[in-house]
Amino acid sequence: MEFWTKIIIVLHILLALGIIGLVLLQHGKGADMGSGFGGGSSASLFGATGSANFLSRLTAGLATLFFLSSLSLSYFATHRPQASGGVMESIKELPAPPKPALTPKPAAPAAPAQSEGSKAKEIPN
Repeated sequence: MEFWTKIIIVLHILLALGIIGLVLLQHGKGADMGSGFGGGSSASLFGATGSANFLSRLTAGLATLFFLSSLSLSYFATHRPQASGGVMESIKELPAPPKPALTPKPAAPAAPAQSEGSKAKEIPN
């Protein structure tokens, strides 16, 4: 892995943790729903939406950086430098396996001199 790829991976993880932390710190729109019914603080159901505060702008900035780091990681993963030559040139040649020693085969059993049928004819009655 290249040096820059490692740097981008670490940055990517830090951005992800930063986004998680900022999202958990923000005050959700649904939390003001109880005050929307008779509270008089907003004209809509989920509360008044004013200009974006610091946390939401910071979350949007981190999300943009996270998106860009994702794109750069995918680029580095698909555009690796190719080794020159073919696939077979990159494989090391293995030594030939040793040849087995030649052993003599056992001799075939000798055929009987007489067959079973001929013995029955030789026995006297």
